[in-house]
Amino acid sequence: MTMLHAAFHYPTLEDIKKEAEMLGVFLPLSQDVSPLFEALAIGSRRAENRVAFQPMEGTDGTEDGTPGELTVRRYLRFAQGGPGLIWFEAVATLPEARASAHQLWLTEKNVDAYKRLLDDMRETSLRENGYAPVIVMQATNSGRYSKPHGFPEPLIAYNCPPLEDTPLPAERIVSDDDLRRYEEAYVNTAKLCQAAGFDGMDVKCCHRYLACELLSAYTRPGAYGGSYENRTRFLKNCYRAAQSAVTKPDFFLSSRLNVYDGFPYPYGFGVNAQNGLKPDLTEPIRLIGELKEEFNIPVINVTMGNPYKNPHVNRPYDHGNYVPEEHPLEGEGRMMAGLSVIQHALPQMPVIGSAFSYPRQWAGNLAAAMVAGGHCAMAGFGRMAFAYPGFIKDLKETGKMDAKKVCVTCGGCAVKLRAGIPAGCVARDREVYRL
Repeated sequence: MTMLHAAFHYPTLEDIKKEAEMLGVFLPLSQDVSPLFEALAIGSRRAENRVAFQPMEGTDGTEDGTPGELTVRRYLRFAQGGPGLIWFEAVATLPEARASAHQLWLTEKNVDAYKRLLDDMRETSLRENGYAPVIVMQATNSGRYSKPHGFPEPLIAYNCPPLEDTPLPAERIVSDDDLRRYEEAYVNTAKLCQAAGFDGMDVKCCHRYLACELLSAYTRPGAYGGSYENRTRFLKNCYRAAQSAVTKPDFFLSSRLNVYDGFPYPYGFGVNAQNGLKPDLTEPIRLIGELKEEFNIPVINVTMGNPYKNPHVNRPYDHGNYVPEEHPLEGEGRMMAGLSVIQHALPQMPVIGSAFSYPRQWAGNLAAAMVAGGHCAMAGFGRMAFAYPGFIKDLKETGKMDAKKVCVTCGGCAVKLRAGIPAGCVARDREVYRL
């Protein structure tokens, strides 16, 4: 059942349950939040609970890619909050692949700054919570969204009409030789990632950045387009490059992976070729299984949509730059159903889910029900971590999240990110991030 977009209006858990039932969407909710506080093995690592803080860029690094003062502040707040896993934000693999002039970029010159930050994060969490989080770094090539000098300098896999009012110039389409060079960059990034002390590295493949865009390159000619084998070639070659540099036995590779783009075939991955925007997770499930088999990835972080073009798909909201043609709980239900399909298809692969922030004070109830039901192994929070990094302690101590502290899905953090200025919660952290 489709309803017009509506703002959040659920004073009780029963209210949101009833709305979900009326809409016919998959949205399990539980009063018992204790499943979130069970440990989870991630390879040889151990996450002490089932909450992950997702990679939310702060646009607050220095021009040479070093974490800035606000970067450090943010991650120490995250560590103090006590998630079992912190999925560190996007860190560029090459200077031309940065999404802004202040995106983080790990180099030989600044690796010690990252090491100090990780040491401080672990020390903070040990002191506050009695354990250290698993910390994964997201290695990125921003592709279409590259802005290394503060203005668009896109590196695209192909021209994509849903994303472009007019086609971009042919010279913006990266060549096969360019792609091979970008793959090789993951060798050095993996070396530096280990030297900095990260537990693992994400070969970023989501939200229409370069690796993700290539998954839908049905219309691209040559070795990186058309067939499934060609469209997944770049991602797998990036894994192979990174794997060749792994020297620490407990260091692992993974991905934050788009399993559904929300654009019609032939411009979207994970969509039914004969049925518009209907999800078809056949290829995503196949890809995750192949990544596990060849690269022994111990976890997968699943997301959908494009925060630049159709953010309602992965971040349902009250306020944004357009009004979606669906109720926010429909988007929430699509994500939860997709997570469940993937987790049940790959029961030996722990799946980290996304889009848990929208239900506000009931987000913990959704996350706990998803974990308890075997629909995902871990719940990932992005916007909520900006707004309310201490929610894990409140859930553990009281079984509830404070409605006066939660993310209100206003989109203010995204506005700042798109503007290339330091991003954070404009509603709950106003002294630092006032609009």
